[in-house]
Amino acid sequence: MRKNVIIIGAAGRDFHNFNTFFRGNSAYNVVAFTAAQIPDIDGRKYPKELAGDLYPEGIPIYAEEELTSLIEKLKVDVCVFSYSDIPYPRLGNISAIVNAAGADFWLLGPKETMIPSTKPVIAVGATRTGCGKSQTSRRIIEILVEKGLKVVAIRHPMPYGDLVKQKVQRFATIEDLKKHECTIEEMEEYEPHVVTKRNVIYAGVDYEAILRKAEKDPDGCDIILWDGGNNDFPFYVSDLTVGVVDPLRPGAEISYYPGEVVARMSDVIVINKIDSACLDDINTVRENIAKINPKAQVIDAASYLTVDKPELIRGKRVLVVEDGPTLTHGEMKIGAGTVAALKFGAAELVDPRPYTVGKLSETFRIYPNIGKLLPAMGYGDQQIKDLEKTIANTECDAVVIGTPIDLARIVKIKQPTVKVGYELQEIGYPNLEQILDDFIRKHKLEK
Repeated sequence: MRKNVIIIGAAGRDFHNFNTFFRGNSAYNVVAFTAAQIPDIDGRKYPKELAGDLYPEGIPIYAEEELTSLIEKLKVDVCVFSYSDIPYPRLGNISAIVNAAGADFWLLGPKETMIPSTKPVIAVGATRTGCGKSQTSRRIIEILVEKGLKVVAIRHPMPYGDLVKQKVQRFATIEDLKKHECTIEEMEEYEPHVVTKRNVIYAGVDYEAILRKAEKDPDGCDIILWDGGNNDFPFYVSDLTVGVVDPLRPGAEISYYPGEVVARMSDVIVINKIDSACLDDINTVRENIAKINPKAQVIDAASYLTVDKPELIRGKRVLVVEDGPTLTHGEMKIGAGTVAALKFGAAELVDPRPYTVGKLSETFRIYPNIGKLLPAMGYGDQQIKDLEKTIANTECDAVVIGTPIDLARIVKIKQPTVKVGYELQEIGYPNLEQILDDFIRKHKLEK
């Protein structure tokens, strides 16, 4: 008898766990996925074209709120938790819900879900959403490219649209973002790679198919760079794992799943944002890392800002727009835009909550602790329209954009705008260049 399984997910790790462990596995029958964290991703199906021969009708996706009734209705034996950035008490709560309904509760680990590559792999992960994975990835790529190496990045999945079309996606130009109908969240991750023209980046749904394409990229490939999502551990067997921790959220490195997995398995730990964190919090993070991963090399780093028009901030009432997931399930109360607004003397951070409309109003209801910041939510056309209208409604002198994309290209903004950039800057030794030089020698990649 095949065991009936529900995969508890959020359109990312859940599909990967299915593809690597359950697809084609005749011992199990995946009867449903559930969806959380991301709006409007339930009510779909994981399509038959991706699900394989055992699932000729595909697999339905329900809201996580239906989990208890689904376990009873579908006679479920096992529930597999498969998404990221969740505090341990909430993870235990979900486990209790599953067990009380009569099913087993599973967490699949690296051995069952990591795919080996024919190329050397460097993986970048983090202990929370918003630690600075992407800027760390960009810094690693910058160093490697300057040494003459071809780097192909692969990003953790964000498949919120047509899953069949999104099976394998390649991004080399800004036009590719439009071609693949990217959400704002996707653009925030892909655009910084393609605008520099240093490298291409892949993403999608089927991460073995993606890896094989990336290894044979037409522009060449010496190294695969895994750019993780949220605080998940890598999908690929890694030759060098770099974990990023955030002293603005001390203790998260040992209290969130699967971020602690990343902290424990990393060869290198980057303590980011030490320029804006207090010494006590930095030391708390150092002590926790020393306890759980004493063999890791630790790099100190700052997240340094660039601001194109600081004169539009000083003495002005500004609306700060930050990266969406960092504020929502990342639970950050401050981002690059906020730091820039305070650093350059804004008279006031304008509260957007009286001006929100539609799905953005719903976002603030779901995440009431966001405060006076506006998350750049854009998972669909309606949410993008609501973002545009909310910005237009807000009475302010300027809009400070702390997301890593050209937001004004996506939404019309009538107010003057200030673009904030942020890059990783290592402080002292060891640094990433030293570590990457060792990696290059080890894998005989010298050019």
